[in-house]
Amino acid sequence: MQQLNAKNQQVFIGNGARHRTGLHVDALGAKRALILSVPGQSDLALDIAGHLGRSAAGVYSRAVMHTPVEVTRHALDHLTSVEADCLVSVGGGSTTGLGKALALRTDLPHIVIPTTYAGSECTPILGQTEDGVKTTVSDSTVLPEVVLYDPELITALPAALSVASGFNALAHAVEALYARDRDEDSTQLAMTSIEAFAHSLPAVVKDPHDLEARAATMKGAWAAGTVLGSVGMALHHKLCHTLGGSFDLPHAQTHAVVLPHAAAFNEVEVADQLAPVAGVFGGGGAGRALWRFAGALDAPRALAGLGLEESDLDRAADLAVQNPYWNPRPIERGAIRELLQNAWRGSEPPAPGAH
Repeated sequence: MQQLNAKNQQVFIGNGARHRTGLHVDALGAKRALILSVPGQSDLALDIAGHLGRSAAGVYSRAVMHTPVEVTRHALDHLTSVEADCLVSVGGGSTTGLGKALALRTDLPHIVIPTTYAGSECTPILGQTEDGVKTTVSDSTVLPEVVLYDPELITALPAALSVASGFNALAHAVEALYARDRDEDSTQLAMTSIEAFAHSLPAVVKDPHDLEARAATMKGAWAAGTVLGSVGMALHHKLCHTLGGSFDLPHAQTHAVVLPHAAAFNEVEVADQLAPVAGVFGGGGAGRALWRFAGALDAPRALAGLGLEESDLDRAADLAVQNPYWNPRPIERGAIRELLQNAWRGSEPPAPGAH
């Protein structure tokens, strides 16, 4: 079992790491852990509960995408009723988001066992949705105390979802390269993540049961999540929050589609910062290189394929330019509308300098 060098968290990676959950519940001084999951992973949550034995307060398997506040309220009522004193989230970003939302409201200790590459387990950031609008909260209470990366668990993640989830993590790393508050450490973490996914994600697609490749991509997810928690994000994340929160598009797949286009958009202003991305993925500009990498791995490349209607693009553009995140290139409604049109069609992003 390897312990990663993480600030303000205990992070472990190794085959069978999930079986150490009980040790960490005890170390946190807890007696009744509530295990959280999405409906489709309830069996895994029950398995974790079985290993915890008397230390388990039960399972709540109603986590959903984008952390709706109404689901959090229901989960909070359940948590209170079973007198839980610890949270264990097993799953991807949806489950981790619910655990974070509950931790924010209760200050209970939180252990995360990731089964995707979301990376949100390494951030003090919570995105939650209410009345169709997704907002973010940054609070130290939200950062989970313990993260257990178990490559054996993530082999169950199908190749297609592995790719989409990998692009979700890559998005954190790519935007960190041109973040306003970037520094040498954040840039190094970002490149660690980018290189890990570039080299190991194709191996995962070739053999989803390759534990060495899975471990490498999990380290990439850790690096991406850590850098997400240390610097601000820009246009890409604003677009994905808009598309996810207001149009209910699938989170990871939306990141996969939007990232090449957001990178190409910003490349106009930050070509030097994005040059390493182009180098890692084959040249020709960061946006186009990421788009080609997505195609080689059969990742989704069109918002139309995710269920967004072309008639939704005007509203999406309007929402995306409201309360914009800081971005290295000025946010103009017409340019954002064009970006969304290209992403909806699945078109190759413009070449560097063609904007």
